[in-house]
Amino acid sequence: MRRLGIHSFVWTGGQTQDGLEMALEKSAACGYRTIEFAYLRPEKFDLDRLARRARSLDVEIGVTMGLPREADISSQDETLVRRGEELLANAVKAVRDIGGNKLGGILYSAHTKYNSMPTERGWKNSVAAIAKTAEVAKSAGVDLVLEVVNRFETNLLNTTAQGLKFIEETGSDHVLLHLDTFHMNIEEASPAAAIRLAGDKLGYFHIGESNRGYLGDGVIDFDLIFDALLDINYQRDIVFESFSSAVVDEGLSLACAIWRDTWTDNQPLAVHAKQFIELKYVEAQRRRATCARP
Repeated sequence: MRRLGIHSFVWTGGQTQDGLEMALEKSAACGYRTIEFAYLRPEKFDLDRLARRARSLDVEIGVTMGLPREADISSQDETLVRRGEELLANAVKAVRDIGGNKLGGILYSAHTKYNSMPTERGWKNSVAAIAKTAEVAKSAGVDLVLEVVNRFETNLLNTTAQGLKFIEETGSDHVLLHLDTFHMNIEEASPAAAIRLAGDKLGYFHIGESNRGYLGDGVIDFDLIFDALLDINYQRDIVFESFSSAVVDEGLSLACAIWRDTWTDNQPLAVHAKQFIELKYVEAQRRRATCARP
């Protein structure tokens, strides 16, 4: 892996400048070298100040988001699609302005539980909009990574295979996949096989437990996950993501169905996650070395 990171929602709901700066400082103090923020609206936050603070701490910034219903680029309504394209272009510029290196998340549809099947026209609208956004992102020096999530948070991309088909249709070499163990555990027959299928199209990776809490306290087999990451020679960032109603803001709690406190003290959670990921990575390397011996 390139850098080990943590989602800012472990530390803060992300509503204030002070909260974001605190998240940067606590992440750095725990040894994380990248942080993931939710979409930072330039009119609400001092992006220059955040960028300077991140540089001083040697912490890189990535940003993820989901589109709202009123800016759904997978809609058949061209007004909503144009609105979504504008929102994505502005998000790319905000990532650039904060000195960030990637924009990820549910960029291809609304972040919501749909009550209808996706349509062919909606798929094509989304593909075309992401292709346009990829050009904006490429010019800005920002990676564009599409998060494949579970059926309750989008109706468009629920599996790695769907994600690969989608990015192929964009015709862009600047669109990659963003996979997440929490979502793969729900949707993939074999998360490890899904990672291998993604191969060099995997551009960003989330580590999260099946219950959104402490790593190792759920049902995900992380040995298989790390073996697969080594098999594809994954060299990009790995970011720990965990949500609890103790911290996450109301909007995300509703979108992700965070109805309870999966934890209440974030400091030990963050320390444990870093140790757990590093241990699993080393164990996978040892297994590989053992298997390679004659």
